[in-house]
Amino acid sequence: MRSHTPSTPARLLVPALAALSALLLLAPFPARAAGPLRVVATFSILGDMVKNVAGDRVELATLVGPDTDTHVYEPTPSDARTLAKADLVFVNGLGFEGWMDRLVESSGCKGQVVVVSKGVKPRTMIDEDEGGKEVVDPHAWQDLTNGAIYVANIEKALVKADPANAAFYTANAEAYLKKIKETDDWVRAEFAAIPAPRRRIITSHDAFGYFGQAYGVIMLAPEGFSTDAEASARGVSRLIRQIRSEKISALFVENMSDPRLIERIAKETGVRPGGELYSDALSRPGEGAATYLEMFRNNVTKMVAAMTGSK
Repeated sequence: MRSHTPSTPARLLVPALAALSALLLLAPFPARAAGPLRVVATFSILGDMVKNVAGDRVELATLVGPDTDTHVYEPTPSDARTLAKADLVFVNGLGFEGWMDRLVESSGCKGQVVVVSKGVKPRTMIDEDEGGKEVVDPHAWQDLTNGAIYVANIEKALVKADPANAAFYTANAEAYLKKIKETDDWVRAEFAAIPAPRRRIITSHDAFGYFGQAYGVIMLAPEGFSTDAEASARGVSRLIRQIRSEKISALFVENMSDPRLIERIAKETGVRPGGELYSDALSRPGEGAATYLEMFRNNVTKMVAAMTGSK
């Protein structure tokens, strides 16, 4: 009878292979290439928030830059290449980046997509351009308490993705949250000094709903929540009548909107525009609203001046 006992070399090889297999199973396979996290933020306001938490420990790319309208943005091949390399992708959510799902799919992005508005109580509004349909307002960052929720979600995602730098991210987030709270207190004090009937503002499109709700300001706009929608003639006429009857003195254009509609309203009402506000995009460096918190101070200072007649 032929023996099935392995030869001497074979008997030595079997345990060696078993040991090698065990080592391979135990070895930690890297989830990503060495080096700093590659992080993407969809628009300038969110990019600034991420920068404040992540500091210099990540490579940060922002898709939609200053003075650019995210609502109507058209992604480029360069955006797809950036997304394909990303470890983390921060998005606002709430329907703000309508083009983002298609970009993620077409780019082959394998990074973690983080919705920073998770935990925010969404504000709904009636969109007349959609036949009176109730829609979610995506501009949640316009309430600084929501901004704090964004920052907490950013910190959590960074710590999970890069635990070696967890203490750094947490310390930055805590310092930034303190500044957000200080700015929120300042905004509330500024408006508290103005009688409620004077706290009325006209802006290009309806991007300040969360702001008005949080700080006791009535915000009116000829366009809906998206700049992609055109204002109806009936809506503009109604707004002009309201400005005249209520003697509204605060009228503003936005940095990424066509100013002609506000200019027309100003001409017909005699109300002089109070300058530019920043809603969906930051300014370029040195122009007064290059960070999230600078944006609030710029906007509120101009609003208060218009309401009090000191513009």
